Amino acid sequence: MCGIAGILFKKPVSNQVLGRALADMMDGCQHRGPDSTGFALYENEVAGLRLRFLVDDDAAVERIRAALAEHGATIKAERREGSTLVVEVAYDGEIRPFAYAMEHAAKLVSIGTALDIIKDVGTSKDLDAVYGIGRINGSHGLGHVRLATESDVKPEAAHPFWATGFADVAIVHNGQITNYWKMRRRLEARGFEFRTDNDSELIAVYIADKMAQGVPLETALEQSVDDLDGTFSFLVSTKDGIGFAKDRLAAKPMVMYEDDSLVAIASEEVSLNRLFPGQPLSTTEPLPGTHQTWSRSI
Repeated sequence: MCGIAGILFKKPVSNQVLGRALADMMDGCQHRGPDSTGFALYENEVAGLRLRFLVDDDAAVERIRAALAEHGATIKAERREGSTLVVEVAYDGEIRPFAYAMEHAAKLVSIGTALDIIKDVGTSKDLDAVYGIGRINGSHGLGHVRLATESDVKPEAAHPFWATGFADVAIVHNGQITNYWKMRRRLEARGFEFRTDNDSELIAVYIADKMAQGVPLETALEQSVDDLDGTFSFLVSTKDGIGFAKDRLAAKPMVMYEDDSLVAIASEEVSLNRLFPGQPLSTTEPLPGTHQTWSRSI
């Protein structure tokens, strides 16, 4: 059992910060996944690329610096945060081979102009204390709490997952894709690489590949309901917006709130209530086999 959430601000909201909103939402459903927590945050775009790596020691940092230089990326800024290294670089080459090369050099958590994925072992409050989640501003993002069932409790197994080889695409997912290996082998036959055996990574790459071929996000989500087998509810984000898809059995919960200023989606209503303490909310539950997208305007 896991918990997922997403939020998109349609316009500036007084006293509301993206990181604070998502941290509170994930704290609200922490009972669904106490092992690890993660956030995909869309902040102001950087001039080049922002990369976040998991690092164990100074030797890993040196390997990353060497790999960046080898592949033509110039470091503009870097900082250590918790178990990660964040690097902003100037790079004007092709993203996919560059991303794969960085994956071979170290454990790459995310890459993009706006996307920053922060994930680690622990609760939402734990990550907020280490990474300052509640101080991060932005237009939209995703969150995930994880109960480990099929893999170890470690930062790289936490969610969200980015679409390996693509910039600015992330996913959070509750469920299981039963045709995982069939779908993965099709993508691998076309040259795509995977860093885990997690079906969430597969969904992210599947969606990003569709979009790279010119398929709109909404259409890609519609096609995913037919192409992916299993029980699933997932949220996907790009630098321009968010969307969701649910399988036709709708075994995995999802509830939504929308008004003129924002849209928020979560596994349980308790997460939505954290955004408006003490206020009654008119929420809806997406129907089986449905999908929807929202684009940012700020």
